[in-house]
Amino acid sequence: MSLREQISTQHLQVVGERADAAGSSTNPARARSESYQKLRHEVHQTVLERVELERLSRMPQDQVRQEIGALIARILEERRAPANDLERRQLGIDVYDEMFGFGPLEVLLHDPGVSDILVNTARQIYVERRGRLELTDVTFYDDAHLMKVIEKIVSRVGRRIDESSPMVDARLPDGSRVNAIIPPSAVDGPLLSIRRFAANPLQVPDLISLQTLTPPMAEILDGLARAKVNILISGGTGSGKTTLLNVLSGFIPNDERIVTIEDAAELQLRQEHVLRLETRPPNIEGRGEITQRSLVRNALRMRPDRIILGEVRGAEALDMLNAMNTGHEGSLATIHANSPRDALTRLENMISLGGLTLPPKTMRQQIASAITVVVQAARLTDGRRKILSISEITGMEGDVVNMQEIFTFRRTGVDTTGTVRGHFCATGVRPKFMERLQAFGVALPENIFDPARRFETT
Repeated sequence: MSLREQISTQHLQVVGERADAAGSSTNPARARSESYQKLRHEVHQTVLERVELERLSRMPQDQVRQEIGALIARILEERRAPANDLERRQLGIDVYDEMFGFGPLEVLLHDPGVSDILVNTARQIYVERRGRLELTDVTFYDDAHLMKVIEKIVSRVGRRIDESSPMVDARLPDGSRVNAIIPPSAVDGPLLSIRRFAANPLQVPDLISLQTLTPPMAEILDGLARAKVNILISGGTGSGKTTLLNVLSGFIPNDERIVTIEDAAELQLRQEHVLRLETRPPNIEGRGEITQRSLVRNALRMRPDRIILGEVRGAEALDMLNAMNTGHEGSLATIHANSPRDALTRLENMISLGGLTLPPKTMRQQIASAITVVVQAARLTDGRRKILSISEITGMEGDVVNMQEIFTFRRTGVDTTGTVRGHFCATGVRPKFMERLQAFGVALPENIFDPARRFETT
């Protein structure tokens, strides 16, 4: 493993040091100080000119940090730069991050309260905290500086970004999802979006405490996963689909062989027998592309017990449904849609992208026989994420796919602080999949579908 890779994976060792200086990193007086920004840039360039990377590669990490710190101290003395102790310490952290990390983004990446980092060109960076967007005081030197960080992120996962291919999806070493788009497609300068994932993935108790779902809903989802029921998770951008997919996958027994298929590998499964597949874009010559559809087809030859598709986006929908209908029960997938009914309509449209001209009724029959449950997730106006509905597909009636809602979240209003009020409850419908759950030995309480049981949100 190279020195840079070692440092990127061991960054947590300096979190405490960054935390002590975090106030200065996001303090307007320091972050917006043109003199500090200029000094940081000059010191960084001088360190790069003087440092011997070959020699550093043979040194332990702690010694590397000491060498860089001593070199920065000598540079400041030579320049007679007016820097106090706090600024000298911060310079050491900033230059270290520039050389071995992701520059100004490091302080945000190590802030556990930040869930999304949205870079709108070099001079403007927003973050999401508790579902709300906030403008930070963190900036890059210029667009060229931002481009170097983007290229560093992209190159680590074997992808490229340039004028001929100005858009890319990638991931960070911790699994966080990255999307970048640069000129000429981005008019005002490079744009970078980072969707972060917790180092320790959320579990069912966490979702219950966050009021994303209720204990009865969690029991049903647990039973569905153990009974190998095919589930489709639907929701909009940022609604928590991937988090929910991680939670559902946690219910899968440890002795099953699981194949995951994603555009950018971000699922964090804890089972022992997991095979992770990832798509690949075409190279500069337009060759070598590996699509989700080809991976789904290949996965069928890998003797999987379950197939987990990170997100259904195109023609792979038909192959996924075929897999669900041919013995690969208990498969999971996510899809972008605003309601369970919209999710089925989108699946129909995606099947059409596969090049097959099928009658609408045939496509709906394929969907109805493959998928049993649709879970609808959403991010509310107050930033909180909730499961709005758990619905069962019961079959076809004429040309229409029949669905019945089992659990729902009913909104009752918004209080003076902007918090959405409402309650979770069962609809009173006893689902048909209960027979399957009983056949798999899943026992549920008798009152789990009682509509009188309400769970108020606070």
